[in-house]
Amino acid sequence: MRHSTPPSLDDILDMAEAAFAAIPAPLRDLVRGTAITVEETPDEETLAEMGIDNPWELTGLYRGVPLTQKSVLDVPQGPDTILLFREPILLEWIETGEDLFRLVRNVLIHEIGHHFGLSDADIARLEGEEE
Repeated sequence: MRHSTPPSLDDILDMAEAAFAAIPAPLRDLVRGTAITVEETPDEETLAEMGIDNPWELTGLYRGVPLTQKSVLDVPQGPDTILLFREPILLEWIETGEDLFRLVRNVLIHEIGHHFGLSDADIARLEGEEE
C-alpha cells in the first residue's frame, strides 16, 4: 500500500485489523474481546508508568490482565486493550524502511504476546527463533 500522505489513525487501525484477521482462529479466539485502538502518541501518564522518557520509543502497549493471571472470580475492569501509537510507528517505518503493514503486524503481535502473559524477553526470544 503506497501513501501520498502519512497514514492516518484509521489507516493504521485498518492494517491492525487485517493483521488480526490473519491470525489463526484458535489464537484469535483467545484474544477475542480485546479492543484494538490507535492513538497518535502515548500520553505523559503512560510514559511515566512505563518509565520511558522518549515517546517515540513506545509503538504499542497492552493494557489489561494477561490470560496467565485471570481468574473466573475476578470482577471485570473493562475490556483488555491493545494500543498502537501511530507517530512512533511511522517514525520507525521511516527510519527502518520496513514495510508498514509488517511493522503494524509485528507491533500488534508483540502486544498480543503480552495478553498471553509473555514478557518482552520472552517475545524477543521467540522472535529470535523465527529467523
